[in-house]
Amino acid sequence: MQVSGGALAWFAGLVLSIAGTAWCQEASEADTVLRHAIQLHQSGDIGAAISEYRNYLDQVPGNVMARSNLGAALAHAGHFEEAIVEYRKALEVQPGNLPVRLNLALAYYKASAISQAVAELERVLEQQRDRQPVLLLADCYLRLGENKKVIDLLSPLQQATPDDKTIDYLLGTALIRDGQAAPGQLLVDRILRDGDSAEGRLLMGESRLLASDFEGALEEFKKSLAINPQLPGVNGYYGVALAHAGDVPGAEASFRKELASNPNDYSANFQLGKLLKGDENYAESRRCFERALGLRPHDPAARYQLALLDLEDGQAEQARAKLESLIGENPRDVEAHVSLATVYYRLKRKADGNQQRAIVLQLNAEKQAAVHGGMAK
Repeated sequence: MQVSGGALAWFAGLVLSIAGTAWCQEASEADTVLRHAIQLHQSGDIGAAISEYRNYLDQVPGNVMARSNLGAALAHAGHFEEAIVEYRKALEVQPGNLPVRLNLALAYYKASAISQAVAELERVLEQQRDRQPVLLLADCYLRLGENKKVIDLLSPLQQATPDDKTIDYLLGTALIRDGQAAPGQLLVDRILRDGDSAEGRLLMGESRLLASDFEGALEEFKKSLAINPQLPGVNGYYGVALAHAGDVPGAEASFRKELASNPNDYSANFQLGKLLKGDENYAESRRCFERALGLRPHDPAARYQLALLDLEDGQAEQARAKLESLIGENPRDVEAHVSLATVYYRLKRKADGNQQRAIVLQLNAEKQAAVHGGMAK
């Protein structure tokens, strides 16, 4: 069974797909250049193909097929930002060209611009609900922490194709992360039905981790690592379990191992940032949180940690702005209120600081009342 925590391997071939064309016997000089570019592309001489595509497009800038092929060649060479520019130019001429839009989404995905990839994939699915863009969108939602969207997207597909292990893995991951352990476990069992797998053990570990069974989670992650130490996410989750077990050096090493092969893993970046902040390595910690925020724009947890680093660096005004924004979105965030009180005191705004302290006392009292009320029932 071949499934993976990242959709990149499943869809890489789409970026490399190129379009051909037909020429009459007496081809023009520009047509000859384009034909040569396609031949170079198909033979694997990507650098030369890029040059020839550019030469052709200097003469015929409106050819969507050539523009798209240039984007595919650039993506193949790892020049994703340049590929995005070419795909967007092609879509300006043909906005309804779904293969080009899908390639644009893939280029955004590979450039770690996940939110932009989602926007393009959602437009593709408005007109065509093929399996590949659906699964890529599900993977993007997972990376953004949008578990409920994954569930809504894949549940109908899973019922229609119950033996699709890739769907089982993505949907099972979303269910477990959403706290729906029982239906998630059913999909884990399906994955393991055909034999032990790194993916199944990773999901089992995540389920145990969410249930605060840290010892059990460690064992599952160890089994997953033994089967496939390169599985995306496994070293990151192993690091989380190690941190809960009190093995901070081991956790840091595991997070770094994850990021060495998977630098755009949100959890590994965020968790490593917290460890580094605890060790007063503020510069590297900030880089980790900024990367985490880049992967999940507007993420409150990363924004809060960056606010704490601002405060630690003596940038009280920057910390104030971040914390006020967070509280505006979630007025019941006790930790943000506590930190904002500290910021106000640093800024000599005693009345505002006292007001935040009063809010904290009120919120804590309401929480205690809710707990006691639940116990009384």
